[in-house]
Amino acid sequence: MSLRTRLLLTLGLTLALLWGLAAAWLMRDLEEQFVATLDQRLAQSARMVAGLMAQLPEEVWLEADRRALSIPPIEGLACQVHSPRGEIMARTHTDLETILAPGERGHAFREEGGVTWRVFTYERGGLTITTADRMDERNQLLADVFKVAVVPFAVALLGSMAALWLGVVRGLAPLSRLRQSLARRHPDALAPVATYGVPMEIKPLIETLNGLLARIQQAIVREQRFTNDAAHELKTPLTVIKTHLQVAGRVEGEAARRSLAHAEEGVGRLSRILDQLLMLARVEGRVAFEDGERTRVADVVELALRDTGADPQRFELPERWPEAELALPRELAVTALRNLVDNALRHGGASRVTLQGELDSAAGEFTFRVRDRGPGVDEKALEQMSRRFWRASKQQGSGLGLAIVVAIAERFAGRLAYVRPEGDGLEARLTFPVTAGR
Repeated sequence: MSLRTRLLLTLGLTLALLWGLAAAWLMRDLEEQFVATLDQRLAQSARMVAGLMAQLPEEVWLEADRRALSIPPIEGLACQVHSPRGEIMARTHTDLETILAPGERGHAFREEGGVTWRVFTYERGGLTITTADRMDERNQLLADVFKVAVVPFAVALLGSMAALWLGVVRGLAPLSRLRQSLARRHPDALAPVATYGVPMEIKPLIETLNGLLARIQQAIVREQRFTNDAAHELKTPLTVIKTHLQVAGRVEGEAARRSLAHAEEGVGRLSRILDQLLMLARVEGRVAFEDGERTRVADVVELALRDTGADPQRFELPERWPEAELALPRELAVTALRNLVDNALRHGGASRVTLQGELDSAAGEFTFRVRDRGPGVDEKALEQMSRRFWRASKQQGSGLGLAIVVAIAERFAGRLAYVRPEGDGLEARLTFPVTAGR
């Protein structure tokens, strides 16, 4: 069921129910007031006849003893007057003696010949006055009143329904325009949807849609970049491996073994490049890394140094690491620190690498400080170091290690900075937030 149909049905049925209840309430009150008014008229007619009879001259009474007086009939009413002895003194109809016979005082219903009458009996000065109304005439009059009263309700209800339909159609028109706009879009169009002139209730929907389009566009860009990077970076190692294998197939002895060794080295480089590319794609693609392991600083340092495969004697470490837990998955923290240490080992020559840590409890951050004592880099190279595939030397590394560090830091509200200390070398400072209460 469409939103428009649902709104029309819900609001229309609610409106009809409310109008119907209001009309029923009004009709009920109108009927009660109508019956009360007619009963009051019936009683007032009897009292008026009693007053008139009391003012008749004596000769009229003498005439009444011999024969009943004829009272001019009132439209819709019948009346009959009885003496204290029960004799008929005056009447409007000669054929309603049973209906107009004296009875208990007040209102009552009487029936004769299939016709129901509303009767009122009144006593005054020894006289008994009985007045009566035909109920079918009353009911017809009440039906006419109901018709007059119901017509405005029906017109108002129909007008309300028309106004409701028009209001819902016009109110949902922006959604129809949005649907048509999206239907006309090219499948590759990821530009944001315009929000100009859009009702404020629909703006959050469009803004959410624009956010989704932006994320899709970023995902496509990452996919294209990964494809381009893979095609660019894997081409050279594959060519080298193929060349060495061809040479190994044509020569024998030591030359063949050297070619196979070079091919194996190329396979290793190819494997490292693939691992780095996949890790970068996972980090930038917001893949979940949570493994339930606590990311303690001491554990991260131990695992990162072990993964480098370097001699532990090449590192200068503090005696004790602060008791802190980083606010990111341990796998990513280890990867980021390992890449920094690998970079320091590669560019620091044979010198030792200093690894320190600093906990800033006020800011809720922990900073790794990795320093090598190599030749260092100039300002221009310092600005390029974190770019993809940038290498200080064409023969060293894949050029993705520091780019992965930056991607991990950005994803988890961290940062990577470089400082050129006094003397030789370079210091990298990797900062991550720590979990609350640590």
